[in-house]
Amino acid sequence: MMPATPSTFRRWQARLFSTPLQGAITLVILAALTVAAVPLIRWALINATWQGTTRADCVPGGACWVFVKARFLQFMVGFYPEAERWRAGLWALLAALALIALIKAPAKHRGSVALGVVVLLPSLGIWLLAGGYGLKPVETRDWGGLMLTMFISIHAAFIAIPLGILLALGRQSKLPVIRLISILFIEFWRGVPIIAVIFLASLLLPLIMPSGVGVDRLARAIIGLGLVIAAYMAEAVRGGLQALPSGQAEAATALGLGYWRATRLIILPQALRISLPAMTNEFIALIKNTTLVLVVSILDLLGVAQASIADPNWVGMSMEAFAFSGALYWLICFAISRWSLATEASLARATER
Repeated sequence: MMPATPSTFRRWQARLFSTPLQGAITLVILAALTVAAVPLIRWALINATWQGTTRADCVPGGACWVFVKARFLQFMVGFYPEAERWRAGLWALLAALALIALIKAPAKHRGSVALGVVVLLPSLGIWLLAGGYGLKPVETRDWGGLMLTMFISIHAAFIAIPLGILLALGRQSKLPVIRLISILFIEFWRGVPIIAVIFLASLLLPLIMPSGVGVDRLARAIIGLGLVIAAYMAEAVRGGLQALPSGQAEAATALGLGYWRATRLIILPQALRISLPAMTNEFIALIKNTTLVLVVSILDLLGVAQASIADPNWVGMSMEAFAFSGALYWLICFAISRWSLATEASLARATER
């Protein structure tokens, strides 16, 4: 007869109150959380103002979510022209569909789907948001909000992930010149503050480019972020490469596979699976680091929040603005983290078969 499985309550009781000391620590932590959470819940929910249209409708002592409701579209798309906001919505839908396609695609077709996303999504995003070829042009200074945060994150990742993989392979290369170039690139970009990279990219790229060739300031920020995150991605992938037994490469050589075929079919898939948690962490860091583009007057989600509280009609709404922005960042990063855990579990099950 199999032993009965303990209930959820019993399992939590065993974890939190298994000893008198552990029980005392649990009670102290619960008391501290209660002391901190009760005023926050009272401010954010119980005493909050939900209905109204102006600052005068807000009741003192609680959050004024009327402000967020009035500024919601600005939080989402910044100062994008009202008549063209459907383009931002369409781009968001395409990005979501691309993500779903990557998640749901069968393993044997995932590489082709990923290649299609990498080729099509950036060009479609630039065409939809910037305009041209039948669409009204919209300058990047009018972009902003969550739309711009995700645009920067996705396009910087398209630079960082492939470049990071190449740099990791280059750092493991047996060719001294390739290895030296990769090491110098990684150590240089990892050693420079990201805010300095964005600022210098905004100033130096126009000087480097040929005369008459301009680089949009948003493109400069994306390139700067992409190069820095590529260096961190390279170290994450290198950890995965080093975790693989040397017998994997030796077995591939014994089967007659060349370096690139062995890397593509055997080494890299296993290394990326091992590196997935670290790479996810770097992508989450990239999303949060997009807030640094504010130094070159690009208003991402946090920049729009700061600009919105400067409106004389909404004086004193800083807590609501930053709380709403922080909640959006948390939701995005938490969703990516859960997706990473689900992907890891799926890959582990596939490996066990």
